Amino acid sequence: MTPITVLIAEDHPVFRDGIRVLLESADDVQVVGEAATGRQAVNLATSLQPQVILMDIGMTDINGIEATRQIVQYHANVNILILTMHEDDDSVFAAIRAGARGYLLKGASGIDILRAIQTVSSGEAIFSPPIATRMMRYFAELRSSNDRLPELTPREHEILNLLAQGHSNQEIADILVLGHKTIRNHLSNIYSKLQVVDRTQAVIRARNAGLGQS
Repeated sequence: MTPITVLIAEDHPVFRDGIRVLLESADDVQVVGEAATGRQAVNLATSLQPQVILMDIGMTDINGIEATRQIVQYHANVNILILTMHEDDDSVFAAIRAGARGYLLKGASGIDILRAIQTVSSGEAIFSPPIATRMMRYFAELRSSNDRLPELTPREHEILNLLAQGHSNQEIADILVLGHKTIRNHLSNIYSKLQVVDRTQAVIRARNAGLGQS
């Protein structure tokens, strides 16, 4: 079995050493580098092209969320797994929006960390149980407390309705006679206003509000 290549991005040397020892004990994982700052993580992601980066949020230079955003922007094949002590909603959702595929708390067991690395290396998402529970509760409360959508512009409402009907970006552009880039920009604004992280969640919100029925 070809081992999963991993870059450790962690500014605390003692914790970084402990993670390295854990990963080196696994037959299916290979540590290919270590970064002590966010900038180093970005640079090493480019030079080493690891399959997975274990990323702390509280990094110096640039934080782990911004480092994640920069890495994902240019290296779609690199999967980011956040490993941090930060469990507030702002950090969790900011990391997801930046492109992280997983979010673990530093109290996670070694087995959970290794399992998470395997999961994100295959392109799937994984979250610590407390984080997953809070995310589910957050979206459930959001749906129940606000059946109506946040105030969108008429054009955004029109685009969201077409999105909920199952149309692709190009089909929406053709229907509304708009450029593909314009549609992407509108969708980015819609996601931000709806506080969702991707197309699927936007469609769920839209359909809960009665859009996409015709």
